[in-house]
Amino acid sequence: MFKGIRIAVALVSAAMLILVAGCGGSEQGAAKPGDKIVLGFSQIGAESEWRTANSESIKASAKEAGIDLKFSDAQQKQENQIKAIRSFIQQKVDVIAFSPVVETGWDAVLQEAKAAGIPVILTDRAIKMSSGNAEDYYVTFMGSDFVEEGRRAANWLVGFMKKDNEPVNIVELQGTVGSAPAIDRKNGFEEILKGHSNYKVIKSQTGDFTRAKGKEVMESFLKSAKAEGQKIDVLFAHNDDMAIGAIQAIEEAGLKPGKDIIIVSIDGVKGAFEAMIAGKLNCTVECSPLLGAQLMEAIKDLKAGKTLNKRIVTKEGVFPADVAAKELPNRKY
Repeated sequence: MFKGIRIAVALVSAAMLILVAGCGGSEQGAAKPGDKIVLGFSQIGAESEWRTANSESIKASAKEAGIDLKFSDAQQKQENQIKAIRSFIQQKVDVIAFSPVVETGWDAVLQEAKAAGIPVILTDRAIKMSSGNAEDYYVTFMGSDFVEEGRRAANWLVGFMKKDNEPVNIVELQGTVGSAPAIDRKNGFEEILKGHSNYKVIKSQTGDFTRAKGKEVMESFLKSAKAEGQKIDVLFAHNDDMAIGAIQAIEEAGLKPGKDIIIVSIDGVKGAFEAMIAGKLNCTVECSPLLGAQLMEAIKDLKAGKTLNKRIVTKEGVFPADVAAKELPNRKY
């Protein structure tokens, strides 16, 4: 009888040990239900309607996805972004994402992130490293094809103007010097114009992607063109905000934007559609800022051990003035 009791006690004890061991293994091998993915995101700033919509999309999508977002606004300064990324590394976030204000100058901080074992995602803009392969320092680059946007702007212009021999003088408002969209949009635009020698960019200067700077530079273009006896036929702006600022300068100079000067810009913000409906802007090439949901999905896939595509391109269109009224109610930014 006592022998039977001893055997029963031993079996119960063994079962309890197995249960405890099993519970302990579960806690070490999986995340706790209450754990959240922590994302450190460094934004360029709030220089345009597009950027504001981009930030709102990221914040809203992080909240909806249950991701703990640490958001930093760099106010268009690279040193602020580098400081933010270093802060994220010190805080040991799970993922770092950022939209780089310029292409170069990231070598040291991205090497630090890699050494810390924190994956980096690029949104909206690409980078270049002074040494080594840039792709070794980020898991994916998510955003638009800026070169293609420049091509689309030029293709629309050539098709709209329908001038094969008559000279077409173009002024260009570039984005922030050294930024990927400014470099790529310019290259894409010029690539198409190489096949149309009568189209010439006679003046080109940065408007820093802002409405105020776009107005200021356009004023300068108009004054110098008048002094030099040149006629400006077209304005190509690297974003809608600079185009909207330029429209004000054109009107103040006594000219009719959209008629006296044909205007094509990039982004596809509501303000551009309103300007097209008013007859002051002729075309906008879409560059969607609504990357939030796509970013959060990629982060969850990454943390689940999935391999992300190195390049994720957003789908976008071209919107001339004749579709603006119909399309405006559908715009989310």
